[in-house]
Amino acid sequence: MTDPVLSVRGAQLTLGARTLWSGLDLDVAPGEFLAVLGSNGSGKTSLLRTILGEHALAAGEIRFDGHPVQRGNRRIGYVPQQRGQDPALRIRGRDLVALGVDGHRWGLPLPTRARRERIDALLDAVGAAHYARVPVARLSGGEQQRLRVGQALAGDPRLLLCDEPLGSLDLRAQRVVSELIDRHRRERGFGVLFVTHDVNPVLGMVDRVLYLAGGRFRIGTPDEVLTSEVLTELYQAPVDVIRTHGRVVIVGAPDHAHHEHEHGARAHGGVA
Repeated sequence: MTDPVLSVRGAQLTLGARTLWSGLDLDVAPGEFLAVLGSNGSGKTSLLRTILGEHALAAGEIRFDGHPVQRGNRRIGYVPQQRGQDPALRIRGRDLVALGVDGHRWGLPLPTRARRERIDALLDAVGAAHYARVPVARLSGGEQQRLRVGQALAGDPRLLLCDEPLGSLDLRAQRVVSELIDRHRRERGFGVLFVTHDVNPVLGMVDRVLYLAGGRFRIGTPDEVLTSEVLTELYQAPVDVIRTHGRVVIVGAPDHAHHEHEHGARAHGGVA
């Protein structure tokens, strides 16, 4: 048996007067790809922040590599959602990746050969070497996300946390970025927690799903969790799951309208 890279036991997270989820038990194995799904406000991003040590649990515990989680652990990588950059910001692609190499240290980095070679290797690993000296604000969303994956790999992670990393990307960029993450987790053997509102770009990569809704949750394979019966039980409201042309479409789940308008879907249905 391989020890889990992440172990969650009896976890309860409360923000203000609201309990987002409780009684959460979860193990993530090295090399496992776990998609975290659910409606807005269900606690998906808060779960990642708790693993990063930014939120304290109300009950239970979370252990990483056998130890309680704490802030600043370099073996936990993080890829955020793509966001636009200020055109006046002159940071280059290689500078963004360099933050993952030594951005955690005090003072200005020393321009050593080893540091330069490390940054070059990370740029090569994510296919970003040819725009390494281009200002980040001039790059496409997909190119920026390649760099953020490279930054996250700098600490040689055992666990990679991805918080809506495909948001605001077109379909081609979604495929490129998700395949990049999937390739490295297979080659390097790190676990992945992948928060997303649309599982379809990564559906063929996912080993298991954690679905959060209304303070409840369900864990299992996509075929076990993404069903009309399971989601109707989670939401305590009628939900239909339709599978068509290799995609999963969720119709009727509360709080999905935000994403539907963003992606041009109809207001009564959703893609999860």
